[in-house]
Amino acid sequence: MAHVKAGGTAKGNKDSISKRLGVKVYGGQQALAGNVIVRQKGTKFYPGTGTDMGKDFTIFATVAGVVTFITKRGKRYVSVLPTHA
Repeated sequence: MAHVKAGGTAKGNKDSISKRLGVKVYGGQQALAGNVIVRQKGTKFYPGTGTDMGKDFTIFATVAGVVTFITKRGKRYVSVLPTHA
């Protein structure tokens, strides 16, 4: 019986690096132009007024203002409403 009994226990013991997805700026908070609002895989959120979507589905602000989340016809939209000073 010249074999190692516990061999191969670490074969599937790996994990991937987390991608830090999710909402970065919440509703009611201020955002500057260029700020990332949501990092996502696919379109969980859609860009509304004052926002745009990057090629990796990241939603970012195009104007400075207050972030709002609304649901319209079953789709969730993120908007940045400009504040008038």
